[in-house]
Amino acid sequence: MVLPWPIPDDPSFHASEPAEQTEDLRLAALVAQRLSIDWTTRRQQIVVTVQNRVVILSGTVADPDIRQVAGELAWDVPGVFDVCNTLRISIRRGGRAAGP
Repeated sequence: MVLPWPIPDDPSFHASEPAEQTEDLRLAALVAQRLSIDWTTRRQQIVVTVQNRVVILSGTVADPDIRQVAGELAWDVPGVFDVCNTLRISIRRGGRAAGP
């Protein structure tokens, strides 16, 4: 019986992890840098995580436009395979969006 993926005890299973982790860290740093430089996203609470070149944006932002800009900035980083934008819009009491 042949398994469709390598088993963890197989030495080749761990051979590519350091390079992939290094690339993910590099992409996370580039995306975070872009978000911190852009005037639209710099003061927002955005967490950047990268797994297998997929950028995951989480946290809260002030409005839907900022959420969209954050996703677009992440997509613009060379090497990004996909973006999962899970940013939420912060809401003040009374139903109004929170300001910056």
